[in-house]
Amino acid sequence: MAEGYNNNSHEKKKKIAIIGVSSILLVAMVAAVAVGVSQGNHKESGDSSTGVSQAQKNVQTLCQPTEFKETCEKSLASAAGTTDDPKELIRAGFRYTVNELKTAISNTTTLRELNRDPRGRQALDACTELLNLAIDDLDNSFDKLGTFDPTQMDHYIMDLKVWIGATITYQQTCLDAFENVTGNAGDQMKKVLNVTGQLSANAYDMVNQVSSVIKGLQLNNLSRKLLSDDGFPSWVTDGKKRLLQAAPGNIKADVVVAKDGSGQVNSVTEALKRVPKKNPKPFVIHVKAGIYNEHVLIGKDMPNVVLIGDGPTKTKITHNKNFADGTVTFHSATVAVVGANFIAKNIGIENSAGAIKHQAVALRSSGDNAIFFNCQFDGYQDTLYAHAKRQFYRDCTVSGTIDFIFGDGEAVFQNCKIVIRKPMDNQACIVTAQGRKKANGPGAIVLQGCHITGDPLYIPVKNINKGYLGRPWKEYSRTIIMNSQIDDVIQPEGWLPWMGTFALDTSFYAEVNNKGPGSVTTHRVTWRGIKKLTPQQAVDYTPGKYFLGDTWIPQAGIPYVSGVMN
Repeated sequence: MAEGYNNNSHEKKKKIAIIGVSSILLVAMVAAVAVGVSQGNHKESGDSSTGVSQAQKNVQTLCQPTEFKETCEKSLASAAGTTDDPKELIRAGFRYTVNELKTAISNTTTLRELNRDPRGRQALDACTELLNLAIDDLDNSFDKLGTFDPTQMDHYIMDLKVWIGATITYQQTCLDAFENVTGNAGDQMKKVLNVTGQLSANAYDMVNQVSSVIKGLQLNNLSRKLLSDDGFPSWVTDGKKRLLQAAPGNIKADVVVAKDGSGQVNSVTEALKRVPKKNPKPFVIHVKAGIYNEHVLIGKDMPNVVLIGDGPTKTKITHNKNFADGTVTFHSATVAVVGANFIAKNIGIENSAGAIKHQAVALRSSGDNAIFFNCQFDGYQDTLYAHAKRQFYRDCTVSGTIDFIFGDGEAVFQNCKIVIRKPMDNQACIVTAQGRKKANGPGAIVLQGCHITGDPLYIPVKNINKGYLGRPWKEYSRTIIMNSQIDDVIQPEGWLPWMGTFALDTSFYAEVNNKGPGSVTTHRVTWRGIKKLTPQQAVDYTPGKYFLGDTWIPQAGIPYVSGVMN
């Protein structure tokens, strides 16, 4: 603000804005701040006609920044009636959207009963799960409002962006599940999700709107840093820090898993049954050395689970669900993480289906604020599904053939080894397939200080089964590779089209300060989506900036660089 600005007025506007943000509920969460400020001196009138006029004005204001204005205005107007209270209007909009999602779930159930294709039924089951996750994220947003702390304003807004972005991802994942499904169930599902998809996109646009409002009011100065003094992110508690620093012999576990009978249980699944529902503190599962053949789900009601092995090649969880045998990609993961604040350390996760089985996920990460340290993920096509929300990988190894790091989460891989494996005949190898669906969405795959190389079996065929850095899975696919070593396993063109000219103009691919024979950009493709970032622009994709603040700093347990790596 300019010097000499009236401090009392400024503080009053801050308070009004904070009240507005505190009342944010799904559909108009952000614009409420602007309404709160612009209407700060508005006095309620007993004239009902004035109320109608004001209600209409509020609806127009709330919907102004959205992509689908007509849908926004219709949903708020029909839900809110003639109220001129922006907070009540927003609450009504929230209820409207949740009800639309519930209707979509009901329609999914009906479609399932009518569908006789087993793969179609699986797709519809996935949709039911995904739409329930969307409702959960909206409910979480609502619940958080009751304990809103204005000193965490930036963090709060970032949470909303991530969670709303996830609801968009969930709905797209539902539609993706209908790949190769016979009949018209996929088209019917697309119609079912048309309105909810537009509402979610509108909500995200409103989230973006609030950032500029907050900056204009200098509210960001109230925000505490997301980083504690010792360099770990805010969601890593003291207990978790000690766990991440502990040697295997010094782990104080809530449950020990062992194949030889030396623990309380002999499977990770059995250990997870002991996690208290909505667990509020770290629940530590020590998985001793061994091969555990099982499908593991860290459910949405299992936050704060810490999974620690004896080493990424000593403790391995493996399974073989895959697309070729009838499992949709979303449900093929050997380990699926949905619960928030998950940590994995010193553990291997594998999908053993093999290249011939096509899509076969080793890890699917959908839980917010997930950390993977010194882990190994092995598969072929679609090894690591960075599905949704914030996730950080440090000192990990990821191996695969086609699109083996994919998804629309906010995923940063730091100091990781990315290994291209030998595929089937006539297959190319593609490291990344990022799936951002919305132009201003938060998702990206960032490889920072990584080493992209080839498995010994791949090297002899690297010029036959050619390797590429990535391809655009969705229209606004975004991948940044910086400060990394790229071996001569990557073709000079660097990037591969998905199909025809799809997303070549709208994707976002950047290479910054890499080295190695595969890093030479002289003969790279020249799509409009290929970006040349300045050093300052590249900083925006370092984890300290991308995760909003210096979220990670080197400490015992997880070495870390928050900015540019040398």
